[in-house]
Amino acid sequence: MNVEKSAARLGATIERRRSSLGLTQAQVCDLAGVGPSFLHQLEHGKPTVRFDKLLAVLEVLGLGLNIRESRQLLAAAEDLWGEDA
Repeated sequence: MNVEKSAARLGATIERRRSSLGLTQAQVCDLAGVGPSFLHQLEHGKPTVRFDKLLAVLEVLGLGLNIRESRQLLAAAEDLWGEDA
């Protein structure tokens, strides 16, 4: 997994959503209770951010996180332990 690439994609998604809603960074910061530096870093792909603040921004923007099994992990497990892993 490429953390930097994932963080950059997440940041771009957040920035696009904010823009599509017609919200400024300052408005999102006020609504989410985060500082402008945090939102700027988040939108620009900082790979280490506070989870509680991330969730607050996502909530304001009507977004959420979705967790799924990694195909790479499943393929590696099958290679190690056979098809039933």
